[in-house]
Amino acid sequence: MGADPLDRTRFPADPWRLVETAPDLADLGLTETLFAVANGYIGLRANPEEGREAHEHGTFVNGFHETWPIRHAEAAYGFARTGQTVVPVPDAKLMKLYVDDEPLVLGMADLEEYERSLDLRDGVLRRSLVWRTPSGKRVRVDSTRMVSMTERHLVVLTLEVTMLAGDAPVVVSSQLLNRLDGEDEYHAPARGMVDPRKAGSFEGRVLLPRLHGATEHRLMLGHRCRGSGMTVAVMADHTVRCTDSYEVVTRAEDDLAKATFRVEAREGHTLRVEKLVAYHTSRSLPVRELADRCERTLDRCGTHGVDDHHAQQREWFDRFWECADIEIGTGAPQAEALQQAVRYNLFSLAQAAGRADQHGVAAKGVTGSGYEGHYFWDSEVYVAPFLTYTRPELARNLLTFRSRMLPAARERAREMSQPGALFPWRTINGEEASAYYAAGTAQVHIDADVAHALAQYVAATDDVGFLVRDGVAILVETARMYAALGFWRSNGVPSFHIHGVTGPDEYTTVVNNNLFTNVMARANLEQAVRAVERVRAEHPREWERLNRRLQVRDEELAEWRACADGMHIPFDEGLGIHPQDDFFLDREVWDLSRTPADVRPLLLHYHPLVIYRFQVLKQADVVLALYLQGDRFTAEQKRADFEYYDPITTGDSTLSAVVQSVVAAEVGYHEAAYEYFCRALYVDLADLHDNTVDGLHIASAGGVWATLVGGFGGMRDHGGLLRFDPRLPEGWGSLTFRLAWRGSRLRVQLSEHEVAFTVEDGAAPVPVEVRGERHEVAPGTPVVVALDGHGARRGGLLGRRPQLGGTRADGSRITAGVPDPIPFEDVEPFDGMVTDAR
Repeated sequence: MGADPLDRTRFPADPWRLVETAPDLADLGLTETLFAVANGYIGLRANPEEGREAHEHGTFVNGFHETWPIRHAEAAYGFARTGQTVVPVPDAKLMKLYVDDEPLVLGMADLEEYERSLDLRDGVLRRSLVWRTPSGKRVRVDSTRMVSMTERHLVVLTLEVTMLAGDAPVVVSSQLLNRLDGEDEYHAPARGMVDPRKAGSFEGRVLLPRLHGATEHRLMLGHRCRGSGMTVAVMADHTVRCTDSYEVVTRAEDDLAKATFRVEAREGHTLRVEKLVAYHTSRSLPVRELADRCERTLDRCGTHGVDDHHAQQREWFDRFWECADIEIGTGAPQAEALQQAVRYNLFSLAQAAGRADQHGVAAKGVTGSGYEGHYFWDSEVYVAPFLTYTRPELARNLLTFRSRMLPAARERAREMSQPGALFPWRTINGEEASAYYAAGTAQVHIDADVAHALAQYVAATDDVGFLVRDGVAILVETARMYAALGFWRSNGVPSFHIHGVTGPDEYTTVVNNNLFTNVMARANLEQAVRAVERVRAEHPREWERLNRRLQVRDEELAEWRACADGMHIPFDEGLGIHPQDDFFLDREVWDLSRTPADVRPLLLHYHPLVIYRFQVLKQADVVLALYLQGDRFTAEQKRADFEYYDPITTGDSTLSAVVQSVVAAEVGYHEAAYEYFCRALYVDLADLHDNTVDGLHIASAGGVWATLVGGFGGMRDHGGLLRFDPRLPEGWGSLTFRLAWRGSRLRVQLSEHEVAFTVEDGAAPVPVEVRGERHEVAPGTPVVVALDGHGARRGGLLGRRPQLGGTRADGSRITAGVPDPIPFEDVEPFDGMVTDAR
């Protein structure tokens, strides 16, 4: 991916904006996602104000979902029983425009000028166009759209219509519309192939009307979800600014409320409509109560003008970029395009988490309905590190959200015949929502992922208060689950084993001793012991209160230590690598180098059982362990493992490229590290997985931060200390990023020959280690450390065939093949597969 994947005539490179210079109906879904605005609580897809053309209309509120009974063809005890799907709330973006009774419709309108831009410095979407109407009149239409970071429940919209040539009657119809159940004259059913990454559809009505109303400038709708009982109210307030006289007509019904503004506009005059919108949701409160809250929000926010709200938004983002910005030196190839893409990914994280406020961060944030709007382990492994090291208060919110799930996790563990707690693999309300247990519930590594994020946060912030109130309980209950789930085996030396689990790689399910799970569970057990001992020693009163509920015994601590020390970590002496699980190497290898591109991703073209029979990975599994627990592996082991697994990793998951980039950089494959970095960087901007229409890939965006800071910056935090071993790509003159550490903000400036550390904010010194040498960076006293190169530089690897002819520990040889994907309508008796025994 050396070439810039974007069409720069349409999407020019701009270091601080995403800009579109021409609309295109061919990729509406993509641009609706890319230009979405959100604050972590509310998300608005970038549908045009006029309502059409659109791929998928969508306004989403974090956690607002419908439930439905999962119908298993063959049910069994403990299977997930209730599905959870995010549903769009009533749409307030709609402001239809008519001039001379002709509607403005993008794709059909004669546009003389057009620009749409999303400013990464203030989170405001702006659009400006000049429309020549069918009667030959010229009209400038300018709009802005913003979801407030300072007022969590507020959306700010404006529409300006200026008659450049000619007089004309102008009508703006501002609406609140329940698109999910209401009748929209432009609605058309979505079409597409079955894709498990997309949200499903409902049978029957979802949002039941409870309230509606309209006055001269204020509109209101209120609904209740039929199954989940969740409630939502939306209210819009309008301010009209116009030198010409105008009239207003309003009406409201169950699923539609609208205010129609009519004006006889004269040439050179402007009609401006400002629309403040408030959304409030609840798990169970009456809609009337939520409507009252909307009213209070609008009454308070209406005392400030739109310019004030935009200024407050800019201030919020100024503070965000002070902590989170990553600057690529101007000498890097395509530096301006790279800088734009980097900032877009970081901006996406702000929009997903900035005001989530103790809600989770869904896989798609609040930009689309992909993955049913579920929260996964992605949040803890890919998003939480970015938050911990840039905006730790947001990381705390995310972890607090998990702690609120602990009662449901305890109940799920009991249902799975285990003590402690088992967090759901995918969920919205805390209950397991994955109907396919093999790739869902079996991913018990979720517990260790949560524990990892928690321990990382506490180490970086020293937030002992959170550890006492919420953290210890999570660590204790997850450790209990692993200690009970595993069992002891003895073949001379006793070892602790965990069977019947699935690791991050969903192309290999329900296995024994998945390496990632075992390595992370070992860390979880150790973290639990350390946390209990610390709180017990440093905060005895708090521990006494806490332990009345947890009932932790010394015998348990000893058991957890023993389980961690005895954890079985698979290793194959014949190949000199860590097998992904006990039987992974028994399978034949899937030769990805001979797999046609038109059958990727594999999950959309092969039955799961076909995939499960091969050594082939959806995403990095062992390699992810090498990154997260890198201090538990030698440099030689990391290189050998990476070289074995990289050629059989499909990258069908967007979670993979970021990890492959980080570890490739560490072991010296600099070309591969840069290639994987670019794949992650442009996963949404270039729609590399062909599903950005369903929402942004938030975990991949978090992973982009990891590739820059952990991969090229070489930062690791093992043992609660910031360590650096940089791997700057060739041609990059510099890389600058910031890290939050125990109340201070550390700026790291990396160049070819040195790394400079400066405490930009805070009074506490920051200890660091560069290639084994310790330094302390005090405020006002920068530290500069000379670098002797950027590690080994190994070429090749990408596109390499898998390792063939190798000998397993039992002496057998490994072969490879590719199953033949026959179209269903052409199915004939299966011939087997093409093999290669070399």
